[in-house]
Amino acid sequence: MSPIEIGLISVIAIVFLIYSGVYIPVALGVVSFISIWLLRDNFTLALNLLKVAVGDSAMEYSFATIPLFTFMGLIVSKAGLGKDIYEVMTMRFRRVKGGIGMATVGANAVFAAVTGSSIASASVFTKVSVPQMIAQDYNPRFAVGVVAGSSVLGMIIPPSAMLIIYSFVTEQSVGDMFLAGVIPGIMLALAYVGAIWFMGRFTPGFVGGRVVEETEWMSPREVASKTLPTLGLITVVLGGIYTGWLSAVEAGATGALVALIIAVLRRSMTARSFWDALLETGHITAAILFLITAASIYSRMLGMAGLPNQLQDLLADNASSFWMVMLLYILLMLFLGTLLDTASIILIVVPLFLPLVEAMELSIIWFGIITVVGAEIGLLTPLLSISCFVIKSTLNDDSISLKDVFLGALPFAFVMLIVLLILIAFPGLSLALLN
Repeated sequence: MSPIEIGLISVIAIVFLIYSGVYIPVALGVVSFISIWLLRDNFTLALNLLKVAVGDSAMEYSFATIPLFTFMGLIVSKAGLGKDIYEVMTMRFRRVKGGIGMATVGANAVFAAVTGSSIASASVFTKVSVPQMIAQDYNPRFAVGVVAGSSVLGMIIPPSAMLIIYSFVTEQSVGDMFLAGVIPGIMLALAYVGAIWFMGRFTPGFVGGRVVEETEWMSPREVASKTLPTLGLITVVLGGIYTGWLSAVEAGATGALVALIIAVLRRSMTARSFWDALLETGHITAAILFLITAASIYSRMLGMAGLPNQLQDLLADNASSFWMVMLLYILLMLFLGTLLDTASIILIVVPLFLPLVEAMELSIIWFGIITVVGAEIGLLTPLLSISCFVIKSTLNDDSISLKDVFLGALPFAFVMLIVLLILIAFPGLSLALLN
C-alpha cells in the first residue's frame, strides 16, 4: 500500500474504533503507532516517536493551564457560585416572556467564564433551572433545550478545555486562544437570548410559561454578595491575561487560589470536598494529557503519510475557494459531531486541515474558534450529544425523554450554525482583542 492509502485507512480506522467505544487516546495512539511502523517498516522508529510524543506533551510548560483551570472550575462549582448567578439573573428577567430561559443563558455564560466545562454547566443548571421553569409552566422541551444550548458556552467562553487542547495541537498561545474566544462567546450568548425572545414572540406554544407580575427584589447587598465573587474571579483571570500582567499559567494559578479563598470564606468547602476536587483534577488532567500525547503521534503519522499535503493539492487542483473549503470543513465537523465528541473531532480533523489553512494564509487562532464552535454543534445533535445525555441523566423527571431533550436543543443548534457562519465571514470578530 502507498503512504496515502495507509493514512486514509488509519483515519477511517480511528473513527470506527472511537465510534465502537474504544477510548479515544487508545484508538489514536495504537492506530498511529501501527501506521508509522507500516509506513517506515521500522518498529524502533515508531517506538522512538512515541517516546518523543510523550516527552513533548508532559514537559510542555503551558500544559500547566489544564490542572489549574480545572481545579478552579471544580472549586467554583462546589462553592455554589452558579446557583447564585442564576438567582440574580432570574430576578431580573422574570417579567419577560421566556425570561427564565434568558436568565439561564446569562447565568450559564457567566458560569462558563469560571469553569470552562459544558458538562459542569449542563449538570448544574439542569438541577437549578429546569425545575423552576417547569414550575412556571414552561414547555419541558424548551426548558431542557435552553439548558442544553447554553451549556455549550462553557466550551467557547474562556477558560475552555477545548481551546486549550486546540492550542496544543496547533502550537498556539493558550492566552491568545482565550482572548479570541471572548467576543464569539458573548455573541453566542446574545444570539441565544435573541432567539428566546423571538420564540416567545412568534412561537409562544413552544416556550410556554407565564409572566410573573410580582417579584420580590433582592437588596443591593444581597445582589452584590451573589455576583461580586464571580465577577471578581473573572476579572482576575481574563483581566490578567488581557493586560499582559499574567500569563495563561499564572492566571490559572491565581484563579485557582482566588476560587479557593472564595469557597473558604463562603464556608462551602470542606476537607472532603477539597480532596474530591484534587482527585477529580488529577483524573481530568491525566485524561487530557493522554489525549494530547495520542494527538501528537497522530499528527506525526499524518505528516509521514502525506495526507494533509494530498488534501491541499486536491483542493488546489479543483480551484476551491475560501468558502468552498470552509463549507467542506463545516460539513465534515457536523457529520463527525453526530458520532464523536468535541475533543475527538479537534484531534482528528485539525491536523488534516491545518497545512491547508496555513497555505491560504488564514489565522490559526481564528480557525481554532471556528473549529470549536463547529464541533460544539455536535453536542446538541444526535447521535452523540454529550450535553443532552448529561441533562437526561441528571433529571429526576421520567416524563421528559431523551427525544424531548434533543428536540428542545435543535433550535439552539441552528442558532449556533448562524453564529458560526458570521464568525467565518468576519474573522475580525475573533481577533479583535488580539490587535
